[in-house]
Amino acid sequence: MDPTRAPDFKPPSENEEPQPPPDPISTIPKSKPIVPYVLADYNSSIDAPFNLSNVYKKTSSKTELSDLETLRGQDGTVQRRSHHMPFTMTDFQPLSADISSDEYESGELDAKLFSLDQNTNNDSVISIGVRKNQIADLEEVPHGIVRQARSITDYEFPTHRLSKRLQNSNKLPLVIVACGSFSPITYLHLRMFEMALDAISEQTRFEVIGGYYSPVSDNYQKPGLASSFHRVRMCELACERTSSWLMVDAWESLQPNYTRTAKVLDHFNHEINVKRGGVRTVTGESMGVKIMLLAGGDLIESMGEPNVWADADLHHILGNYGCLILERTGSDVRSFLLSHDIMYEHRRNVLVIKQLIYNDISSTKVRLFIRRGMSVQYLLPNSVIRYIQEHGLYVNQTEPVKQVMSTKS
Repeated sequence: MDPTRAPDFKPPSENEEPQPPPDPISTIPKSKPIVPYVLADYNSSIDAPFNLSNVYKKTSSKTELSDLETLRGQDGTVQRRSHHMPFTMTDFQPLSADISSDEYESGELDAKLFSLDQNTNNDSVISIGVRKNQIADLEEVPHGIVRQARSITDYEFPTHRLSKRLQNSNKLPLVIVACGSFSPITYLHLRMFEMALDAISEQTRFEVIGGYYSPVSDNYQKPGLASSFHRVRMCELACERTSSWLMVDAWESLQPNYTRTAKVLDHFNHEINVKRGGVRTVTGESMGVKIMLLAGGDLIESMGEPNVWADADLHHILGNYGCLILERTGSDVRSFLLSHDIMYEHRRNVLVIKQLIYNDISSTKVRLFIRRGMSVQYLLPNSVIRYIQEHGLYVNQTEPVKQVMSTKS
């Protein structure tokens, strides 16, 4: 969030330590950067030919496999293979056509998916999609949902959708956190997590075990900001009815003062890694979870504005945690990363997510439509629309024209 909107904001001076200070680095798990290193980083020969005679090496089925992918042959033995282009049909993941519609009804799908997962190198962690027996759950409040408290004394950290164990022994655990006003939450806010999930699955060696929205507190001075209780509740409704892995954490919204983004990430690290000991691996061992901030290109560009973000906070966020940046229309994130000294220093811990289908739904424009009595159908979930109508939110508000017309809203 933009630090300049804090009530007590003062431009940071050079080498000034933020108060309260960030958590000590010793409490944050040591994790690999989100962007994998390439051959050039190791000063290795890029043009060296493949040694195809060493592609497959048969080993015992009990052999521990780390950086190598696995493949089970027809004789039942486990084979090692290094990363290479697929040469045979068994190298490819199974097609969706291999699963018939009758298997959804008979329950054979779960058994087949389990078999595929055991016999092939399936990097997908999240479900293949919405099954027929799950559709009703999207229209009703799912069982086991933990609603967030309205006071800090009753607060409990939500873990009802946080995976307790990794599904893939070759992956590293990752939790995604999005900070923002979410006034109101829109389909873009939901899509950004799905786009991040796709990018992480395709480009990294991390496995997403959970995602969180962290709405800002009422002390964040921004026109059009509904009460934090309403914003948390709208985020909960959106997650409950449209997602199987997203959650809402009200800790930041319950704070009496504006909380810096660095301290919010410290909070998630404390709850997940310090208090709960991280996550269990496939073999049952404890492993620290990497926490990363999910942000839009406009927020990242604000990090380059002078006297807004403290350098110590930027080093803490980008160096110790990392950032997933969603490109938005009109923003050139990659050029900004190249020109910003601190972000370039931690570029291996920054993953830029390109929108293949551009979505520029803006909460500011949604509020404007509501004030003008216009339809907001298909811009945000129906449950959120009903909540706004029932509580009369955003109807009798005014906002500066400059903010309404801004492309960064």
